[in-house]
Amino acid sequence: MSRTTRRLAVATAAAATAVLLTAVPAAAHVEVEAKNAQALAQNVELTFSAESESATAGITQLRVILPKGIAPSDVTYEDGPEGWKFATTDDGYTVKGPAVKVGGDVEHSVVVRQLPDAKELVFKTLQTYSDGKVDRWIELGESDDGHGHGHGNEAPVLELKAAAPGATTVSPTPSASPTPTPTPTAAQTSVSPTPQAADTEQDEDSGLSTGAWIGIAAAVVLVAGAVALVVRRRGGAQQ
Repeated sequence: MSRTTRRLAVATAAAATAVLLTAVPAAAHVEVEAKNAQALAQNVELTFSAESESATAGITQLRVILPKGIAPSDVTYEDGPEGWKFATTDDGYTVKGPAVKVGGDVEHSVVVRQLPDAKELVFKTLQTYSDGKVDRWIELGESDDGHGHGHGNEAPVLELKAAAPGATTVSPTPSASPTPTPTPTAAQTSVSPTPQAADTEQDEDSGLSTGAWIGIAAAVVLVAGAVALVVRRRGGAQQ
């Protein structure tokens, strides 16, 4: 083999090796999509797709941290893997349930009452497997780890179009109305006796009534009259 032929063979082998080394599978990731991805849009359905990167365990939970401007109470569950349940947290929500098949991806959707007035929304996501492993899709940009294992990789981002002309922020979700003050009952609204009337009743209870005093006075007058009559008769008889 000539020197030129050997050089060509070496160059070809090096090129092939370089291609093989660079042709690694793309790193797994979590994505978020929406048909009406527009600032201040209402009742928008968001679909999240989480790819598996484990060859030994299935995904059991996704925890999504909501961006500023979206409250957990403004998110409702639309659809997800069979048997999975939705629950809100202090800063977002979780969807979890029985482990999907090993290597299987997970897709779920939620409806947001209104998107905030922003250019993009970042949904940091923690992806848990049945063996306890957690992929942290929380970085704002490319990961610095260089190996694409999902620990500290880029968070899913939803790009928003500018708000429609005239669009405004809807009022906050109404809270429960306060309990009305009970209407006073008839027993509660009855008028209490005036102090004067109460005193009169007390006097009547503690002493003789006015009628009794009148009766006593009349008896005294009658007795006095009888005594005077007797005295007069006796005086006439003596004369």
